[in-house]
Amino acid sequence: MKKYWLAAAGVVAAVAIAAPSAVGAPTATSTTSATSTTSFANGTAAPTEPAKVTPAKAAVPAPNPVRTVRPGERVDAGGGFTVWLTRDGKHWTGPDGYENFRSVVDGNIDRSEPGVSHQSEGDATGVFHSGLYYGTRNAGRVELSDTEGHRTVATLIALPGRPDWGVWYAHTAPADGNGGSSLGVTLYDRAGKLLAELPGFHFPAGRG
Repeated sequence: MKKYWLAAAGVVAAVAIAAPSAVGAPTATSTTSATSTTSFANGTAAPTEPAKVTPAKAAVPAPNPVRTVRPGERVDAGGGFTVWLTRDGKHWTGPDGYENFRSVVDGNIDRSEPGVSHQSEGDATGVFHSGLYYGTRNAGRVELSDTEGHRTVATLIALPGRPDWGVWYAHTAPADGNGGSSLGVTLYDRAGKLLAELPGFHFPAGRG
């Protein structure tokens, strides 16, 4: 009996020696891992992709705050009002069809320095404001403001060739008995610098 167990043990030992060990048998996954590990062990830096360079975007120029119109071109200013420019000044009509004119060549304005004018007319539904800006080729913004600090930015139009004058217009809510003339008007250049101010006046508004 003792000899039988010894013989069996010898057979098992022979099988173990003849069969290849399953532990550590190479596979596709282990080979890749081993290669990577060996690379770091040998001090070889792993290859890296070059950094992506994003080209800087070109600065977008600011839109021109002044719309260029042809001489005599009718501009729909809203609320039944139409505005157009000629070489001698500003023209406009209201819902009643009555035509108005404000000259820039009759000597009533001094175009040697920046300034603004203001005309207004309206009713219980709202007030239409318009005027000239002049004495600058760099107009950037015209604002209407009331005593409470409320501001309305006007639309600017001018003839071709960057003349030193143009027209502004805007609409506001119904005003007091002054017909909107109590609102102040301010002219700024394209950098935001104050160029001229026209304070509001307290008298009944009329055409002018």
